[in-house]
Amino acid sequence: MLEIRHLKTLVALRDADSMVDAAERLHLTQSALSHQFRELEERLGMQLFVRKTKPVRFSSAGLRLLRLADDVLPLMRGAERDMARLQGGSSGRLHMAIECHSCFQWLMPTIDQFREAWPEVELDLASGFAFAPLPALARGDLDLVVTSDPVELNGISYIPLFAYEALLAVANQHPLAAKAFIEPQDLAGEVLITYPVERDRLDIFNHFLEPADVEPLSIRTSELTIMMMQLVASGRGVCCLPNWAIHEYSSKGYVTVKKLGEKGLFSTLYAAVRTDMLDAAFMQDFLLTAKDTSFNTLAGVTAAREPGLSE
Repeated sequence: MLEIRHLKTLVALRDADSMVDAAERLHLTQSALSHQFRELEERLGMQLFVRKTKPVRFSSAGLRLLRLADDVLPLMRGAERDMARLQGGSSGRLHMAIECHSCFQWLMPTIDQFREAWPEVELDLASGFAFAPLPALARGDLDLVVTSDPVELNGISYIPLFAYEALLAVANQHPLAAKAFIEPQDLAGEVLITYPVERDRLDIFNHFLEPADVEPLSIRTSELTIMMMQLVASGRGVCCLPNWAIHEYSSKGYVTVKKLGEKGLFSTLYAAVRTDMLDAAFMQDFLLTAKDTSFNTLAGVTAAREPGLSE
């Protein structure tokens, strides 16, 4: 009667907190997911959750199945890892770099889980801020790069991890805090605070300011997100960050966040992997763990679409 897929869909609904987002995470249409839930409820003869509530409110039966899922699904993942080891995929090398300062929030828990599950894999993490990691990946110096800027390279595949919205943080008393959304020309007289990376790696330049031929008044850099937020809160500049990186500060009222453009500025974070390594059991498990961890720890991220860039 019960199947593993049913437990996975319930967990996705709990974690996503809406049918639309849960369907995206499971790569299903909303109607297909709704049909799956109706079919399960008919089999069980009980309702699992209350429709059209936010946050999703589960029935006693739904909560019982979620407890089962929390017990069973980790055991299933562990068994799958054991099977992969028995097939000879327990050792290898995973040298990675990141092009995203704020990614440490979800990447470090991912790495901790991976080290525990794959102790024989040689794991190394380098910052990609001081060198070009994608060419290093193509040369074989690296095995994985976390990036939001996929570039067509022979032998490299891009696996979408999650989608996110880039938001502008301004001081609560800043005149821009009263606007419904930010237009490029609004930043012509502003100090823009960024991480110390080349501007061609920053969404706000690539997809917002440069297409409108707008330059900020000046640029100020900081290594630490918390320092960037302190500068913004004290009125010394504005800052563009992913929604998950800024949520901690905006939710507590330290800063005000605004959409960039009427429709918002959205991007996707990818894991760039050499195509010949994609089928390695430890690589597949790392990618699954990364996706699970990001959805469980980051506010506002959603499932991403395939980019159409591959070997």
